Amino acid sequence: MADKGLLLVISGFSGAGKGTAVRRLMELHDEYALSISATTRQPRQGEEDGREYFFKTAEQFEDMIRQGELIEYAQYVGNYYGTPKKYVLSQMEAGKNVILEIEIQGALNIRKMFPEAVLIFIMPPDAKELENRLRQRGTESDSVIRARLSRAAQESEFAAQYDYIVVNDTVDNCVASIQHIAESEKQRAPRRLDAIMQIREELKVYSEGEN
Repeated sequence: MADKGLLLVISGFSGAGKGTAVRRLMELHDEYALSISATTRQPRQGEEDGREYFFKTAEQFEDMIRQGELIEYAQYVGNYYGTPKKYVLSQMEAGKNVILEIEIQGALNIRKMFPEAVLIFIMPPDAKELENRLRQRGTESDSVIRARLSRAAQESEFAAQYDYIVVNDTVDNCVASIQHIAESEKQRAPRRLDAIMQIREELKVYSEGEN
């Protein structure tokens, strides 16, 4: 039976490159599964339902809330975002490290429900680089970009509540850092209790032989 997977909660400023880093991580390593969030925001160009997000109407999303089908949900810039429960739990039981790429409010709610979750906050090297990345998208007006930068200033106040801060200077470095965090977390003693108990039982025969 596979060891239970980790729950990796990844957040970061809009424009920090967290989505790009997550996609690259999944390309390089097959032990990860990406939890697809549900949202009421409109799809961006090139996005598909069931790939980037499950796109829902407000009425559909609120029905999911009533049915208890979400691990967490939050509102961000006028839209709902939430994490479907069934997929996450089944993938973890299968040994996959499940990645939740969610906003800060949702991430901190996850910590309350799943204390064993590993929270990772991704940041750019500096504020100017964040602005450059937002502008390079070429999809948003100047006023929207300024609003996102203002939001990032507010979000920075919560970054210290995460377990790890990863600076995304390059995608490869960012991915390597996340992989190192996951590998290290898998070896922490509280996650290896089954192995500890197994070898304790196996070693009993030696201590009993001395009596």
